[in-house]
Amino acid sequence: MVRAAVLPAVGAPLEITEIELPEPGPGRVRVRLAAAGVCHSDLSLSDGTMRVPVPAVLGHEGAGTVVSVGEGVTGLAPGDRVVLNWAPSCGSCHACSLGEVWLCADALSGSADVYATTAGGTDLHPGLNVAAFAEETVVPVSCTLPLPDGIPLTDAALLGCAVLTGYGAVHHCAQVRPGETVAVFGVGGVGLAALQAARIAGASTIVAVDVSPEKEELARAAGATEYVVASDNTAREIRALTGKQGVDVAVECVGRAVTIRTAWESTRRGGRTAVVGIGGKDQQVTFNALELFHWGRTLTGCVYGNSDPARDLPVLAGHVRAGRLDLGSLITERIALEGIPAAFENMLAGKGGRALIVF
Repeated sequence: MVRAAVLPAVGAPLEITEIELPEPGPGRVRVRLAAAGVCHSDLSLSDGTMRVPVPAVLGHEGAGTVVSVGEGVTGLAPGDRVVLNWAPSCGSCHACSLGEVWLCADALSGSADVYATTAGGTDLHPGLNVAAFAEETVVPVSCTLPLPDGIPLTDAALLGCAVLTGYGAVHHCAQVRPGETVAVFGVGGVGLAALQAARIAGASTIVAVDVSPEKEELARAAGATEYVVASDNTAREIRALTGKQGVDVAVECVGRAVTIRTAWESTRRGGRTAVVGIGGKDQQVTFNALELFHWGRTLTGCVYGNSDPARDLPVLAGHVRAGRLDLGSLITERIALEGIPAAFENMLAGKGGRALIVF
């Protein structure tokens, strides 16, 4: 039996309770969590913005130590440190055949599985495959990535989503080049990672945008050279900071129609906007045909930072070891399982960066 945060139904409060985990079967691994990040996607799953089979244990950004392995598992042994990979690629669907593993058609198929039970015998599903809001979890071996040496195990949890997403949005999706100007909308965990990534990419001007004035210090520590408090004049302010042209690249990490539209308007003619934030179906973004032609801007959806975790994790680890990427600075709160609801409330209120559950 291990303690976990269970979502009994969509929209229901999380229940901190004991669950029963089976021993890992063939091709599966049991992992003792060191830490798990509280991501906005977890909030979206809990409130129904994104669909998930319930009851479920949420949490998809985690790192820990292998406890035991099932039959047929090679390359991992008890004691190995791993980062959980919530979106493993199948390697055989159309997207994978094109090398676009972040769009794998089968990446989330494991979320429908039953992986554990409550103390009363109710079947539980693993939210986004890995069920990291628990002291331990059992996952397919494909949902684990060996953690490179020299990375603190607790902070490494952020590599599983926030950093892969934010870094990938800048380097893979938007492909920011040295000297370009960048605006990042939303200074949460992903946004802070994107700001650091823009700095690593050699961006000249880096504008952070958020509704909260209190996040300016956090944003500047991550690499922002300018800070704008979101308003109806945001696009105009950003153009004023960039010679009236607009930025080369905007990275939207909020997922709201007004923010997506503002990010697009903040780019120069021919600029690029990467939409990372996950919005609801009711968030309709509109453009007219003439402005699409005239401005020549690109608007691109960005899934998981267009990242290949197996390829990118060693690269990120290299940045961490070299001091270019600071994982700890993304974390503004370290909590227990019981602190998840409050972390959700802080997200809704636009407070803080990443909350990290430490076991």
